[in-house]
Amino acid sequence: MNAHIDGIHTLWDELAGFPAAEADSAVMHMLTSLCSMFDAKNASWSVVVRLPGTTPGDLLNGWRPRFVRLLHQPTAFADSIKVQNDKLWLPEVDISSIIGAAGEEPFLTNLLFEDLPSEWFEGDYYRRHYLDVGHGDHMSVRCAITKDVRIHILIYRDLASPRFSADDKAPFALILRGLKWFHRQQLLSHGLLIAVTPLTRTEHKVLLDILAGQSEKLIADSQNHSINTTHAHIKSIYRKFGVTNRGMLTALWLGNLA
Repeated sequence: MNAHIDGIHTLWDELAGFPAAEADSAVMHMLTSLCSMFDAKNASWSVVVRLPGTTPGDLLNGWRPRFVRLLHQPTAFADSIKVQNDKLWLPEVDISSIIGAAGEEPFLTNLLFEDLPSEWFEGDYYRRHYLDVGHGDHMSVRCAITKDVRIHILIYRDLASPRFSADDKAPFALILRGLKWFHRQQLLSHGLLIAVTPLTRTEHKVLLDILAGQSEKLIADSQNHSINTTHAHIKSIYRKFGVTNRGMLTALWLGNLA
């Protein structure tokens, strides 16, 4: 653990230094740093939400991914993630997904080889979604932001690397346990947590420009939109966050989440 302390503090400081307008870059920096610290090959950051009106018998208790960020996106891995997420809507889901969604702990760290029975590693799911994309193991964190929103972070090692161990798990948990504030900011940038409905892809881009202090004209130019279209997007963003001006919107990123 002590060997990681300086790196942990450095990462916390670096993430705190990212402006709100660079939310996506901050996530990529966090994933890159985690891979470097734990000798991992790739990483993912996912927002998982609990859908209202869960169907009785739903093995995932309503939890489904809202969106996923991959550090590196080789075609085989990106396709694997899509297939895995699509399968979550089927009546039968893999035991690894059931275990990943189970429980109501506010914070949970897991090692793949601790979670699953030995026979699972001989099956098709592990072959298709790990071995075939060059992964042998993962370590994960699940952090509850609200009762219906979670962040899932996974880092992956390749087939030639040793498995993750308890010596990796403790500092990994410490790093991410101290970053709940960071995940809340990321969710804000995507219109979750307090927005009436999530932001569209275009609104997300406009929001980041607003937080960077750009004028409507500059935002319109950067997005190749007319002033009227940009103004409509900005009004929609304000409405979704329940604010009426830039000052109130910006205040949300300064910790006023009421």
